[in-house]
Amino acid sequence: MIRSVLVVLATAAGTATTSPAASHEVTCRSGGYEPVLHQADFVKVINNRYFPLPVGRTLTYRGVKDGKTQVDEVHVTSQRKVIEGISAVVVSDVATHHGRLLEKTTDWYAQDKRGNVWYLGERTAAYSPGGGVDRSGSWLAGARDAEPGIVMQARPRLLQAYRQECLPGTAEDTAWTVSQGGSFALRFRTVRHVLTSLEFSRLEPGVIDKKIYAPGLGIVVEKAMSGPREVATLVSVRG
Repeated sequence: MIRSVLVVLATAAGTATTSPAASHEVTCRSGGYEPVLHQADFVKVINNRYFPLPVGRTLTYRGVKDGKTQVDEVHVTSQRKVIEGISAVVVSDVATHHGRLLEKTTDWYAQDKRGNVWYLGERTAAYSPGGGVDRSGSWLAGARDAEPGIVMQARPRLLQAYRQECLPGTAEDTAWTVSQGGSFALRFRTVRHVLTSLEFSRLEPGVIDKKIYAPGLGIVVEKAMSGPREVATLVSVRG
């Protein structure tokens, strides 16, 4: 199944087609993607089965990116940020290589009453060895015509595409659920009933990422299926 979806994504990367993947990419660039969110439709907690964000939790990942080993710590803070009238959970994501800061990102998420987890933006900074800082991936729903997306559906359906973010030229990730079920052995436990998705963006046409989600934990593995070698595996959970 994953192989067939890879073919669809590769086709969408090259030219516009009638595939769901291609149509989702075109709508973001053409301005046709404009979800309408209402404050009353959102809840305070994020307890989606495959993307829970309980306050105080820290997830630690180890892996390789840009040819360097790295440790990535994702922490769910007690802070909130109001974005387009919606109170979002503030999540800190810090990546280091032997203690040296590589990237620092602040993400904003909110869950609607149906259980969908919305991605409302990110403030990101990537640090180069020479001291430079790249903030080009930052975006915020409602600013510069950026639109929010769904980072995890309440009821994931196989091969249904969903947009995760939308700011043409900056944030254009789209995801597809490609399998549900099975298990995965982590260093500290075996997780079951996992969900696997693929992610693709026109901004990186040679890159396709695979993510594995576990109930009660969220992302447990992220791996590049094509493009530069990149992998991150969950090694510990606190909180």
